[in-house]
Amino acid sequence: MLAELVEDEVAGDPQGEGRWIRRSLSKLKGGLLQKGFLLGRETIRRLLGKREIRPRSNRKRLVAKPHPDRDRQFQYLQTQRQVFQAAKWPIISVDTKKKELIGPFRNPGQVWCERPQSVYMHDFPGDALGQAVPYGIYDLLQHRGFVCIGQSAETPEFAVDAIQKWWKQAGCKLYPDAPELLILADGGGANGCRSRKWKQQLQVKLVDAFGLTVTVCHYPTGASKWNPVEHRLFSEITKTWAGTPLISFDVVLEGIQATTTESGLQVQAVRIKKTYQKGRKVSDEEMQTLAIERHATCPAWNYTIRPRKNREVIFG
Repeated sequence: MLAELVEDEVAGDPQGEGRWIRRSLSKLKGGLLQKGFLLGRETIRRLLGKREIRPRSNRKRLVAKPHPDRDRQFQYLQTQRQVFQAAKWPIISVDTKKKELIGPFRNPGQVWCERPQSVYMHDFPGDALGQAVPYGIYDLLQHRGFVCIGQSAETPEFAVDAIQKWWKQAGCKLYPDAPELLILADGGGANGCRSRKWKQQLQVKLVDAFGLTVTVCHYPTGASKWNPVEHRLFSEITKTWAGTPLISFDVVLEGIQATTTESGLQVQAVRIKKTYQKGRKVSDEEMQTLAIERHATCPAWNYTIRPRKNREVIFG
């Protein structure tokens, strides 16, 4: 009888830790009373406990079936990296780091100080001075990071503008004779494999603008942790500013640029003040004008964009 009363009564965030039974012991007592059973709350708790019925949260134990081409894509990614490394052509790993509220908000971690710094009790966006959107570019051959701090939306335009800034300020100087660039990116987000705007912006702002052939290889869904930018750059930035409230954009920039490792990592950071709008579309007709070549292996995840003869040069 008790099991029937609590069935389908579990509430809360299925992806978080907070899970509970909607019916309290008092309500369970009332439900039993309506069915003719008079039991105290502690008796109900004890009886439920004997049947291993307790308020519980979800457990992440199930593993979704992997994409059938997952291993094939990882092998192809490695092959592409070896080809570019042998030719000494640039390879960059890109992604957007977790967005950060600007202001006296709690930042996990500890710092050496005489007294702790006071921060807001709650992370309400309305109390923030703004939101930092860090887009990271990690150069695999040079072991260098380049982070662009946006302050509006995470969009394909923002992602490509960040890569363009890296190329203009660092890439073209480090690889003056390189005819091609390899980009390793996640399968979703601003640089997702399905995004038309991502491909269109790469064509116009990077490929056509600099006459640079760009090959993009995406990691399979759920495999972003293998993207080098995550564990070579983002994890180190998080360690650098751990316990430090990000009270201004300058603090964000300083924290990123102060990031170093024993292996010699160097990081440069710049701010992009441009406002980006989400939801901008690319028409079928415009897609037909792009010089995109799909690879034979996993064509949805691997493609090369080549310069067009009558190219349009745009510098954001």
